[in-house]
Amino acid sequence: MNILGIGNAIVDVICKVEDNFIVQNGLTKSTMKLIFDEAEFKKLLSNLKIEKTVSGGSVANSIVGLSQLGNKVGFIGKVCDDDLGSKYEEGLKSENVEYFYSKKKEELPTGTCLILITPDSERTMCTFLGTAGKINQNDVSSDAIKKSELILLEGYLWDEGDPKKAFDKAINSANKVAMSLSDQFCVDRHKPHFLSLVKEKLDITFANEQEITSLIDAKDFKEVINFAKEVNKLIVVTRGEKGAVAINGDEFVECEVMKNLKIVDLTGAGDLFAAGFLHGFINKLSLKESLDKGTEMSSKIIQQIGARL
Repeated sequence: MNILGIGNAIVDVICKVEDNFIVQNGLTKSTMKLIFDEAEFKKLLSNLKIEKTVSGGSVANSIVGLSQLGNKVGFIGKVCDDDLGSKYEEGLKSENVEYFYSKKKEELPTGTCLILITPDSERTMCTFLGTAGKINQNDVSSDAIKKSELILLEGYLWDEGDPKKAFDKAINSANKVAMSLSDQFCVDRHKPHFLSLVKEKLDITFANEQEITSLIDAKDFKEVINFAKEVNKLIVVTRGEKGAVAINGDEFVECEVMKNLKIVDLTGAGDLFAAGFLHGFINKLSLKESLDKGTEMSSKIIQQIGARL
């Protein structure tokens, strides 16, 4: 297998709502809120008409993108043997992703992200991690990892306790490891651990400019470049309107953003960028060609709703 993804298995439940629904439920438009109370989450969901459900989660989005580009891929993520868990598995299999997880009845239901789309096309998200956040080392198949050229992890998965043990087992069994830093809050929570991973364990690190700047407390982007050259690992940074860069030792490559795009929804931009870049990497394309492929994929996804092409 080319690439195996390990991440939070989250079902995206997409619903159209009016602006007053956002206000009445105390949500802040265009943000993501973590909900820890299952009853609160179910109450929100009970008042909604579901437009569609999609097997989501950051790494899963990247893995589906890689599958669509013709790569042989798999995914490990924890779901419950419930209705949404079955839909999650079916969703991945329909995209030719091999699913290395045997679902069973769990205390918590399958993780869900409510994506509320208001008439102005803005998306407000409410995430209930459910059983996805309880992944442990027994859920991770060493055999599947060893048979993969590369594994892709997400920073969201790194948490003290069982998820960290699963994470460590994956890294220790892998041939090559790529990881996305996920988001700035994630970086700030786990800064010393992530810094150690980037320096010592990861072969490829994906980050946006804010995440990598926060990780090393850089004052400017020149410090980021110097850091990447010093660690001598492949570090890929997306910079919004400034495009993207890849740094591998003394090799430094830049790629501009595509112009005149009709941006509809930024969800999944980073996930699909990683998919495009890894497609290039695994198929022995140059750093520049890999950056171009990542940019092409992210440009496509932001011109439509949702994180799937």
